[in-house]
Amino acid sequence: MGLWQRLTGRGAENPAASLYAAVVARGRSPHWYEAGEVPDTVEGRFDMIASILAIVLLRLERDAAAAPLSARLIECFVDDMDGQLRQIGIGDVVVGKHMGRMMGLVGGRLGAFRDALADDADPAAFADALARNLYRGAPPVRPARDHVEAGLRAMYAALAPVSLDRLAAGDLPE
Repeated sequence: MGLWQRLTGRGAENPAASLYAAVVARGRSPHWYEAGEVPDTVEGRFDMIASILAIVLLRLERDAAAAPLSARLIECFVDDMDGQLRQIGIGDVVVGKHMGRMMGLVGGRLGAFRDALADDADPAAFADALARNLYRGAPPVRPARDHVEAGLRAMYAALAPVSLDRLAAGDLPE
């Protein structure tokens, strides 16, 4: 049981656990790292999972009834990242600082993706947001970046009609 679970009393009963597991599974899909050339490193995997999490959170924010699910999804993320940090040897004293940075990275993606995916956004805005937030300013050759952009755009569009019950069950469309 992670620190967040111990402090909040939240465990496996978190109703967003299946959704979070689906986000992580989708973020670990090999095609992001192979065809999309996302760095297959701890940071690259974090960046991909955080990007998919941001896409899912954008879907949830469109529905006022999704606020509790969204909050619980963030709790899953925090608990997972807390555990991951501790597993790689980050001590109690600095875990909070790292968690704050990670939450800032997710928030930055959320804002950048929200703006870039708006109906009136410049078509190049999402590619620019990916370059900054996923590839950390060093995007790969265009076909790789286009692969990731197309995949995330398709996910964003496919999530729109998915019910909250299906999302909570971890049903992320392909």
